[in-house]
Amino acid sequence: MGQDRRKFIKAMGIGSVAAIATPAQVWAKVKEPIHSAVRDITDQKQHTTDAYWKTIQSQFRFADGLTYFNNASLGACPVPIREATMQFRNTLDDFPSKYMWGGWDTEKENTRKKVADLFSVSQEEIALIHNTTEGMNLIARSMNLQPGDEVISANHEHASASSPWKVWQEDKGIRIVRPVLPILPENVEEIVDVYRKAITSKTKVISICHLVNTNGMILPVKEVSQMAQEKGILVAVDGAQGAGMFNVDLADLGCDFYTMSAHKWLFSPKGIGIFYAKKESQVHLKPLMVARGYKDTSIRRLENYNTRNLPELLGLGAALEYRTAIGSQKIHDRTYELKHYFRDQIKNYPKLRLKTPALDSLSAGIQTVEILGKDVKEVKKQLFEAYGIDCRPMSGFGLNAVRISLAIFISKKQIDILVNALNNIANT
Repeated sequence: MGQDRRKFIKAMGIGSVAAIATPAQVWAKVKEPIHSAVRDITDQKQHTTDAYWKTIQSQFRFADGLTYFNNASLGACPVPIREATMQFRNTLDDFPSKYMWGGWDTEKENTRKKVADLFSVSQEEIALIHNTTEGMNLIARSMNLQPGDEVISANHEHASASSPWKVWQEDKGIRIVRPVLPILPENVEEIVDVYRKAITSKTKVISICHLVNTNGMILPVKEVSQMAQEKGILVAVDGAQGAGMFNVDLADLGCDFYTMSAHKWLFSPKGIGIFYAKKESQVHLKPLMVARGYKDTSIRRLENYNTRNLPELLGLGAALEYRTAIGSQKIHDRTYELKHYFRDQIKNYPKLRLKTPALDSLSAGIQTVEILGKDVKEVKKQLFEAYGIDCRPMSGFGLNAVRISLAIFISKKQIDILVNALNNIANT
């Protein structure tokens, strides 16, 4: 009987450890599609030509007939990163307890280091969370504010950034101040002045978007942070739309907290986010949830979920390797190149009106355009049904404009098609 059992175990492979891959072996296998994609990129001799960007575009896969100008809603994930993440999922399910609890500790910390390096801060200032919304809730719920204290949250803040302050602080007698931002400011100082006038002796926190999701306007986080620091005011930044679109140096910005969803402009798997907290400001923060290890005093206490989405977290690490191969500066420059090209085309059509500030200091890869005399929801519908173009209609703040996301997988030819489609709709 015992001999039969041993034969059965041997036949099934149960009890054999020889076939179990080490984390290093798994990582090496996962990186194969990434290395292949990187080779395709680096084989291009001219890194600013249309052929170079066409190669990158080919590494993003969309549904047949779809042209995706909606990255600001939810980002696309390059095929090699999809494949890497799927391999991580399979590895986790092959040996769940090993990889969920400890097997990937080194790889997890390597991902944290990659994030920290990208944003020019210490890895001891980076927590790996789920999304921007979680980060904003973490900040708002942590603050030990007193009745009569004020939090500034301008009118263009995303609901996921403004709602946490209402839910966690307003009932305590905290006043939420909602200054009105201009739609088309002509200079940075015009926006800084809005925040300057909103500050009072009771202001404790300024909650500010880096780039508003409504019309793509960049807000002056650095200037506001400098002003706030002089008055002992904390600055919390919703960086969902800024991080990855253009270069972001968190140390230079000077804010206390910066939270972002990596699945937008960093092209990572869905459901992974990044939270930055300046070392000296971490004292203000409390975890949203606690588990074993709650006495940890490092920033890791803010990501203590016990079980979590580790394949997506490691997928973020893979996405950052992919991004490094392209180069952050190239991505930054390409974003502005596409912006300028798009705006130059729009100017040729009198019925198309830009609703995003022109200066590079005030906008980048999100642009909004109104078709005069047309309802934006109908415009969005026609763009998709007749041309296969997906974008976001923005009705609020008097915009009546479609929001166009200019990610690095977008080509100038696709912009031409979009602009021609807008003009056709304008004249029907």
